[in-house]
Amino acid sequence: MFIEQDSHRMRRFLLSGGFFIALLLLIKFNSSVVTMMDAVLQSLFTSQRLESAGLFHALMTLLSFLASPKLDLIWVFIIAVVLWIKRYQIPALWALGTIVGGDVLGELAKHIVKRARPAQHLAADDGYSFPSGHTLGIFLVAAILLLVVVPLIRRRSVRTICQLLIVFVVFFVAVSRVYLYAHWPFDTISAMLLGYAWLQVAEWLYIAWAPALKQVSFLSDSGI
Repeated sequence: MFIEQDSHRMRRFLLSGGFFIALLLLIKFNSSVVTMMDAVLQSLFTSQRLESAGLFHALMTLLSFLASPKLDLIWVFIIAVVLWIKRYQIPALWALGTIVGGDVLGELAKHIVKRARPAQHLAADDGYSFPSGHTLGIFLVAAILLLVVVPLIRRRSVRTICQLLIVFVVFFVAVSRVYLYAHWPFDTISAMLLGYAWLQVAEWLYIAWAPALKQVSFLSDSGI
């Protein structure tokens, strides 16, 4: 199977989920320490903005656009279609469930915390700030690619290059959201923690249900 049993999965879930909940509570109740750290970290990314240089600012804007929650759903839908065509129907369904489940959890967290965005944010960036939906979505897209797409690439060197590119994209999307004043730094960090915790659950569900789903007639030929 693409995803195997792992005795450390519960530990990873508890650690990432625990840190996420801790940050959620600290931000929900306006911790002065977290607020101060957010302001300091944000200044590192935005104190010398490069609009005049053009290229870096354009790259940050492009990455932010390509990682919007709506486009994240489209990317995963495309991945699912490709997997389905290649007779990996169960991984395709898992990919769709993973991104949708993550988005639902992110929206629930946003409405629990109701954190305002930085004052300088663009008008297009409406809604609540915590956690970053762009970062959460692209983190899950990256995880899906790494778990069920990249392993299908035969050449090891190409797999390695793809893995590095995927990691860099996630990092720079998170940076772009802070750089563009769309989020505070801890919004993006918390999004990755939530994404990682949810991924542990999604992986466990895959291991538990993938063999059983092969008993369904139209999924019987699916690779898992």
